[in-house]
Amino acid sequence: MKSQFDFGTIIGLVAGLLCIFVSMIWPEVDRGDIVLSKGDSWRFEQLIWFYQPQSVFIVLGGVISATLVNYPIKAVINMGNVFKNVVLSEKFDFTGTIDKIVVLAEKSRKDGLLSLEAGLKDIESVFLRNGIELAINERDSNRLRTFLTMDLNNISTRHIGAQEIILYMAAYAPAFGMLGTVLGLIIMMNKFQMSGETSSIDFNVADQFSALLVGMGTALITTFYGVFLANMVFLPIAGKLKRRSENEIMLKSIVLEGIISIHGREHPILIKEKLMTFVAMSERNALEEKEK
Repeated sequence: MKSQFDFGTIIGLVAGLLCIFVSMIWPEVDRGDIVLSKGDSWRFEQLIWFYQPQSVFIVLGGVISATLVNYPIKAVINMGNVFKNVVLSEKFDFTGTIDKIVVLAEKSRKDGLLSLEAGLKDIESVFLRNGIELAINERDSNRLRTFLTMDLNNISTRHIGAQEIILYMAAYAPAFGMLGTVLGLIIMMNKFQMSGETSSIDFNVADQFSALLVGMGTALITTFYGVFLANMVFLPIAGKLKRRSENEIMLKSIVLEGIISIHGREHPILIKEKLMTFVAMSERNALEEKEK
């Protein structure tokens, strides 16, 4: 597997932020005709309404705190590597891996399984290298399959664990966004009540309600941050990790079946035909056309 920078993730995040940014400064619309307010100028000052460090602090702080309660601190710290790998795209070369297995099968069938030991250092895939080494030292094919399957299941379990943490973070974000909104509304209601108890002659109910509505809008921004982080960051990342895990497990399943076939001294042509069933039909057809 080769890693390279994944522009799709960056493009998606930037496009999402751009859509929200444009919505924030969108001009007023009156009966289908665009009417720009304040001297026909864009109201970029509206962006200040959405700048609420307290809201970000409540949402992110709450998500991280709840995650620490739910999972060991080591697992949460390791999530930094998971988020870093999201921007890297791994190329899963199924056909290339099958070709390498076929070459090993040909050598094993010609010179014996022990002949593969000399070339172990040249095998890049750790799973394939360890599997071949295990096949050399293990005579029972059933025990060999059991060991390789256990290794594959453990890899899958670790992947699911990382996905689960991010899915929980996606669930926490809107909840803490709503919590911040409720907290802000409670504070504003108390302030409004105390203001109404004053005996000042300058007390104006309209002004008080106007201030209340402005504060209510500010409180709702916390929910905005929670929904945004859940649906624009955490859920897409969890989905990308799930698809990447599926591809990696598929690749390792090919390697597992290839090692078992080599251990069973099957013919290389039959091994290739069997392993090619893991490859999508469209890719198989393309390879056949290229070979012609």
